Amino acid sequence: MTPIRTLLPALVAGLLVAGCTGKPPTAAADARDADEKATPAATTPDTRDIPVIQEAFLTPMTPADNIDSPASWTTPEGQRWLIATAKATDRLVVYDGQTGAHLREVGTTGEGAGQFKRPNGIAVVDDMVFIVERDNHRVQVLSLPDFAPVLTFAAEQLQKPYGLWVNKTDAGYQVYVTDAYMAGEDAQGEDILPPLDQLDKRVWRFDVAHNGAALSAKVGGNFGDASPEGALRVVESIWGDPANDRLLIAEEDETYANELKVYDLAGKYAGKTLGRDVFKAQSEGIMLKTCADGSGWWLTTEQGKGRTVFHLFDRKTLAHTGAVTGAKVANTDGIWLDASASERFPDGVLYAVHDDQGVVALDWRDIAKSLQLPACQTP
Repeated sequence: MTPIRTLLPALVAGLLVAGCTGKPPTAAADARDADEKATPAATTPDTRDIPVIQEAFLTPMTPADNIDSPASWTTPEGQRWLIATAKATDRLVVYDGQTGAHLREVGTTGEGAGQFKRPNGIAVVDDMVFIVERDNHRVQVLSLPDFAPVLTFAAEQLQKPYGLWVNKTDAGYQVYVTDAYMAGEDAQGEDILPPLDQLDKRVWRFDVAHNGAALSAKVGGNFGDASPEGALRVVESIWGDPANDRLLIAEEDETYANELKVYDLAGKYAGKTLGRDVFKAQSEGIMLKTCADGSGWWLTTEQGKGRTVFHLFDRKTLAHTGAVTGAKVANTDGIWLDASASERFPDGVLYAVHDDQGVVALDWRDIAKSLQLPACQTP
């Protein structure tokens, strides 16, 4: 996603009531798909001294795919697959997670099982891949390694979903999905951001349970704060930390702020935001690096047009730990941290989308060395 201009809630409400079709004096939200536009360059030069890391690899670049978000999975034979959503071609692209080599594509355009319309957010849990489809307004679950359809849900609730986080529990999975619904369009075809009191369903939670060999899903609730500080104006990326009862949700309305909102798992705004003082571009992908002693870091994405900056925040205190950038990676949407050890990446790897065209890999050892992070034993 990219920026959206915000209308004052009172003005929006007045326009909706009056049925006005003219363009209001203040700028309306941009109707063009936010995913297709790069974050605007800063008006002043970026002079920050940020450590630069050489990417371990870049996958083949395929601009026609419009790559959005990655996730990874290790096969029983030990091969790591890097799976990315391709929004423009309605499919998944699978790469070798150790080398970046292209392996295959999965899926076709459509509304049936195993088909996609604008796949966006993705997550891998156990031997399943969860995919959010914006234009089918649903979540689809496929089994691995065969990518066989297992479950489709949420189409009756979601309007314009983008991102998700899957929390594995004893009972199954809690699936949190962000929903960037709008309040219609103005006469110029530009989206109208809903007033604050209508942003109460920005995140949906679905409870997915095992039903024998199958899965079943039911609505677990929805939430969104109505206060100016806690409201989720434009949403996509979300991730959670059950041990600290915490959700981080990226605010993507740049006319309001470049930041992340802190909620608890029940959906209550925690009264805290992150990143406003350090982000110079839109807040995007989020992941969590956890250590065996309970420490760790939040990895967050500043989606600069010319370069992506990855900001780290302390897992417990949320204090800003530092930032790194890649030698090439820019305009990043989704990221995925694979903390498992492999021959190529003994301490794990951060995968990040590069300019809507492919995915890069950043060795965790390089990140830790650049920021002088303490050793982190994987739980």
